[in-house]
Amino acid sequence: MKDFKKYYSIPAPPEELYLALTNPLTIELWTGEKAEMTTAPGSEFSLWDGSIVGKNLEFEEGKKIVQEWYFGDQEEKSIVTIFLHPDKKGTSVELTHTNIPDKEYSDFAQGWNESYFGALKDFYEE
Repeated sequence: MKDFKKYYSIPAPPEELYLALTNPLTIELWTGEKAEMTTAPGSEFSLWDGSIVGKNLEFEEGKKIVQEWYFGDQEEKSIVTIFLHPDKKGTSVELTHTNIPDKEYSDFAQGWNESYFGALKDFYEE
């Protein structure tokens, strides 16, 4: 199991970026795919039309999102924690994704960089 940690700069204020990560209609705008999401702790979520699924654990509006991502029968929970920090160019995103299966690590790193935060950055730069 591996952990992934990275910072991203997104040209949008933290409150707006938080909505882009938690509101299903906004998620569908920047992903182009169906999303099921709510900010109720303990609720299930589905992104990219079911490609990413898990459980929402914790929310702090405009500041923090914590989720468990599912990988089959994995014993150790894979936890995604996103902190949103305001900065002069918009938001500095601090991402930590723990317990990624070794064979999936490079795909997830690429997904975070391109499909997830890369797509969000492109969405706000247009």
